[in-house]
Amino acid sequence: MSRISIIITALTLMATTAVAQNKPAETVTLTEDQPDKSGMLVLGKKDSASKNTTYLSLGTGGVRVTSKRQDSINKRKTVEMHWLMFDLGINALNDRTNYNDAAAQQYLQVPDDKKNGNLFSLRQGKSINVNIWPVLMNIKLLQSRAQKISLYTGAGLQLYNFKFNRDISYVNETRPMVIEDNVRFSKNKLAFAYVSIPMMFNFKTRMGGSNLWLVYGFGAIGGYCFDSWTKQISDERGKQKNHDEFNFQKFNLNLSGEIGIDNYIRFYATYQVTNLYKDALVQNPYCIGIRFFGI
Repeated sequence: MSRISIIITALTLMATTAVAQNKPAETVTLTEDQPDKSGMLVLGKKDSASKNTTYLSLGTGGVRVTSKRQDSINKRKTVEMHWLMFDLGINALNDRTNYNDAAAQQYLQVPDDKKNGNLFSLRQGKSINVNIWPVLMNIKLLQSRAQKISLYTGAGLQLYNFKFNRDISYVNETRPMVIEDNVRFSKNKLAFAYVSIPMMFNFKTRMGGSNLWLVYGFGAIGGYCFDSWTKQISDERGKQKNHDEFNFQKFNLNLSGEIGIDNYIRFYATYQVTNLYKDALVQNPYCIGIRFFGI
């Protein structure tokens, strides 16, 4: 997990530095809870020595003191940085393998009657997906009283854990293969860690005349697998970890979607359109869960 911690820290520091270098002029703003759309009286005072102008804006929208011109005040930010989005869900596998294929038969070194999809059955409630997005850039495309549309991207980590019911092991001695082990595992896990870049469209639609917003979105997430490993626990062998590429793809591509009520609850789902394996087997992971601190 130390490698994962280093990557999260590096992503956060890079984003913090970029924001600090582009920090806007400081503005003091006092506003009502729900300002209306009336005009504002602007009073300006120019400092001849520093050649700076201070503007005081008065109106039902509140009181603002700023060094920016009024036309700059009225411009809404089109790009915002969003700090930390966190996903927690469960994993599953869409197994599309042809188990009669010669490559699959050779890859699975188990009895013939077990060469089927049941070999990879999961402990569903314990097969966990965690996505950590330390920083995201949100680009606002449309802002109105009833509709908001934005595009966001950034960088983060996707962590997949698959816990198996069967006593199988991934090995890579002379060649990658899956074997049926001769011990009983109390824990048998396959895990992946990806550094990923999302590209997501986000929509928010006001629900009637209320302050509730229906939020929904879709997009794609591309990732690079920088670590894959198995973790097994048994009475005979104790705890064992094996970090190896085995027969897995290094890159993945996911379709992703989200839906919920803004500031209340939000759900996400992903489906990996690329194969988990390089060859022999055809399995596509998918996840569904709850999103925290969403855009």
